[in-house]
Amino acid sequence: MGTVTAPSGVTGTASALRRLYFVRFAFAIVWALVMFTMADEITPVGAVLLVLYPLFDVGAAVADARSSRTTGSPVLLYVNMAVSLVAAAGVGIACASGIGAVLRVWGAWAIVSGLVQLIVAVPRRRLGGQWPMILSGAISVLAGASFVASAGADDPALTGAIGYAVPGGIFFLLSALRLGRAAQES
Repeated sequence: MGTVTAPSGVTGTASALRRLYFVRFAFAIVWALVMFTMADEITPVGAVLLVLYPLFDVGAAVADARSSRTTGSPVLLYVNMAVSLVAAAGVGIACASGIGAVLRVWGAWAIVSGLVQLIVAVPRRRLGGQWPMILSGAISVLAGASFVASAGADDPALTGAIGYAVPGGIFFLLSALRLGRAAQES
């Protein structure tokens, strides 16, 4: 009979993050595929899905904060939760004003949450699998700025904001795979 040992804080956190990142990848891809079918206008279902995306981010940050307590302070994750809750409410309100308003809110959210993701990922490098998260945070800041800029176009479109979910999901997948490799190497 073998002995079972509890995972260390780092190993347990890496394992929990790996599972979370797989879920985030799947959600982002499915969400984007569904949203692309209604990218031309804001329908009631589209509005619900637009609000759901930042709300899902809140849930993911809650799961992340719970699993990360052993490796550092989750204060920035709490900031991300608050920012994403405000973004969900803002997107819900902006849906009544049109695509341009949604892009402004979505862009502001992408900038702030991208900065938070970047700041959270840098000290987590020792866990492994964080370089995609660092890149994703930086790209989120740039993408957010482009959403805000495109909001003033003559005919703004949601396709850029929807497409933003795909590389984000891919970065989560890459991080999850890298975290798995890091766990096997240790």
